[in-house]
Amino acid sequence: MPAEDINTQAWTVYGRRQLARAYMPPLPDHLAWTPWEGVGPGAEVLGEITGRRVLDIGSGAGHHAVHLAQAHGARVTGIELSPTQHERAASAHAEVPGVEFAHGDVAEYLAEAEPFDAAYAIGTLAFIDPHRALPALREGLRPGAPLILSLLHTDLHGRGPSTEVAPREQTILLRDDPPLPTQMWVLAPQLWEDLLTEYSFRVEAIDLFHHPDESAPVVQQLIRARRLPDRRARVSSRPRTAKPPVPHAAVGVAAILLGEQGLLLGRHRHGTIELPGGTVEPGESFEAAVVRELGEETGLIARPGDVRLLGTLVDRVEDVLRVTVSALVHAWRGQPATQPNESVGDWAWHPLDHLPDDLFVCSAQILTAWRPDLPVDHTPAHFTPFAHGTPPEMTVDGLA
Repeated sequence: MPAEDINTQAWTVYGRRQLARAYMPPLPDHLAWTPWEGVGPGAEVLGEITGRRVLDIGSGAGHHAVHLAQAHGARVTGIELSPTQHERAASAHAEVPGVEFAHGDVAEYLAEAEPFDAAYAIGTLAFIDPHRALPALREGLRPGAPLILSLLHTDLHGRGPSTEVAPREQTILLRDDPPLPTQMWVLAPQLWEDLLTEYSFRVEAIDLFHHPDESAPVVQQLIRARRLPDRRARVSSRPRTAKPPVPHAAVGVAAILLGEQGLLLGRHRHGTIELPGGTVEPGESFEAAVVRELGEETGLIARPGDVRLLGTLVDRVEDVLRVTVSALVHAWRGQPATQPNESVGDWAWHPLDHLPDDLFVCSAQILTAWRPDLPVDHTPAHFTPFAHGTPPEMTVDGLA
């Protein structure tokens, strides 16, 4: 059974059980993005919503939508795929001014609806394929509209997020009944950011909120994004061809992480020791490339704001000009570990005064550009620093 069908079935059973109990959650006095009282921000992250059309994605029993209408004067539409969850909301809150509840698929609904001024999902967007939900939200939101997503990051079993866009089995817990199996897209923050960027959203912040009980592993992530303005298609005066250009340059990034135990280095499958890094993807900033490569190769989580670009290293490998932007990462989360299907692994921290001899040449060049006093040997390369107050150009030489 497809993942989304499994989820619809689970939430239909959940709603049926809650209807049988005649249970409705109380109306909240503030909007909560996490399951824990007092953890995380409130409705202010949606911006000014008085009189504006707001979409509640997966509105469930409808209590969040009612709160925003009554306390903040928003005009809220709750869209819910589960018929029993929709029945709960509509039967209890159908007469509330400023609120309406629609039953159906969010992507299909948005294809026919007038664009909204804001949208949010509290724990629900992870039950929908992001490659289906996000393009629908792009078309269903006005340019500049906020999109706020509360999503699972680490579950009750301590399983952290995935680094690939694929669903995995999770469960809906019920107090007096067996748990219901679901399929959820529990994705790493950087992967969510990449997806949102792909579908014309700008991510403004990603916050991780931990369970108030330090012994509980659960972590919730809150993503604040905004629908980008529409842009005119660029027209080029030069003729274009489907034939790809002959490769003549490679652009990449390399990340320097210095912790209490030393410098983070990994071993390539070809045997060399090197810094985390890789190729910059089309349309990607250097900071975003550093964060993405760091997550893909080591499992560490960082944010673009944690990255400071140091400069550009230029060297040549056979007929290809190699341009590598070096970066210093100030903060990160997690522990480095070998990741599946990556060419570099066995990550370890190395004291700066005991760096290995078999460093990858490009990594060695970057390290001595960053710290010229390091006892590292390599062939010369040209380095242009980004930092203010430094010479505009320099030659990076290894030990004589």
